[in-house]
Amino acid sequence: QVQLVESGGGSVQAGGSLRLSCAASGYTYSDYYMAWFRQAPGKKREGVAAIDSDGGTSYADSVKGRFTISQDNAKNTLYLQMNSLKPEDTAMYYCAAATTPIRDRLSVGSYNYWGQGTQVTVSS
Repeated sequence: QVQLVESGGGSVQAGGSLRLSCAASGYTYSDYYMAWFRQAPGKKREGVAAIDSDGGTSYADSVKGRFTISQDNAKNTLYLQMNSLKPEDTAMYYCAAATTPIRDRLSVGSYNYWGQGTQVTVSS
């Protein structure tokens, strides 16, 4: 059974940093596409960053240059390093996995496994 467990969320002031982790189990991690999404209250879930098995990455324009997605295949763990955080980054952050090749790496519909989320709050 596929399980994704996020951690590392918290409250920080604007300009601060956080690193999110997503521990994956129940499948061969390196065969999957992985991504981070976020959802703020009253808004749709949106793609933040994605990474494929070869290490290729994609980012939403709103986080380019500030966030970095990475993975440790030996530890079956996905990371999201978030720097220069802004109040508009406040959201629940979710880890997601896709079991088949996908076209749109930042689309909710491309992913079939999801974690429970970790809250990130950025104060001004």
